[in-house]
Amino acid sequence: MNAYAQELRATAKAMVAPSQGVLAMDESNGTCNKRLNKIGIEPSEAMRRAYRELILTTPGLGDYISGAILYDETIRQSKEDGTSFLAVMKEQNIIPGIKVDTGAKDLAGHPGEKVTEGLDGLRDRITEYYQMGARFAKWRAVITIGEGIPSDACIEANAHALARYAALCQEGGLVPIVEPEVLINGDHTIERCFDVTSRTLRTVFNHLSTQGVAFDQMILKPSMVISGLDCPQQASVEQVADMTVKCLMDNVPASVAGIAFLSGGQSNEKASAHLNTMNIKYAEQAPWPITFSYARAIQGPALEHWKGQSSNVSTAQKLLHHRAKCNAAAHDGKYTPDLEKEMAAVTA
Repeated sequence: MNAYAQELRATAKAMVAPSQGVLAMDESNGTCNKRLNKIGIEPSEAMRRAYRELILTTPGLGDYISGAILYDETIRQSKEDGTSFLAVMKEQNIIPGIKVDTGAKDLAGHPGEKVTEGLDGLRDRITEYYQMGARFAKWRAVITIGEGIPSDACIEANAHALARYAALCQEGGLVPIVEPEVLINGDHTIERCFDVTSRTLRTVFNHLSTQGVAFDQMILKPSMVISGLDCPQQASVEQVADMTVKCLMDNVPASVAGIAFLSGGQSNEKASAHLNTMNIKYAEQAPWPITFSYARAIQGPALEHWKGQSSNVSTAQKLLHHRAKCNAAAHDGKYTPDLEKEMAAVTA
């Protein structure tokens, strides 16, 4: 019996509590720099820190956000006044999480496919992060749909890495977020996405089981079953909700602590609408809570408004708070287009 089992169960349950979800703010420095660059901000450690301070000090964020996934740089940073970000999160009652993979790299012998690395030295990193105060972790695998792909080799390699990561996390006291992302890029139909997502989830849970991972002490972070961005036939919100939940019911054990979706390139409104429809239609029959673990679908409007100017922080925080509120409402099946109108009032 794992010494951390009780703590892991309690943390996992808190992460997917009603009216809450997980904020993914674990962009690597490179990705964060690209996003800053895009809105005309000269990237630097100071600007990344200022942006993360804006997010974590948003008043009332903890009302809707149960946990936030941090990057290694972020978990060590502090506010301008010297208060550590971890102390700020504690004040907001937000559970600290940490990204522990080192990124998706080209899979040898399989052009166009990736495998996520980062298992070397992971046990020691988990020990350090737990001692710092992190209570959950994240590892993202990337599955691309294309001509002749994904291959079994790609799905197997990523599932194996996810399972070994999850087992190490539970051994060290961190709830693993298991994230097998089937990318939205491409012209594939929703039916093709359903098939690939089913194959992926089935393989991932076989490997998790083989490695002895306790399903009630982990969170699954899947992508939704959705049409490829370039598919001429875009599925309706209802169809995405139906096929996504069917795919999960077919392939995800009932004992998993919760499902926290990634937004994966969807628009802010679509990400909220899809989650909302799933909860309206299926919350009562699904064996697990269904919530969100979004990045851009929560942070996007705030980042665009902020533009690195301290005079814009207050409004940017209101925008962030609003998107968190919309998605928390979607977790409860209570999101409505009227909620979006509040957004217009914030920036008016």
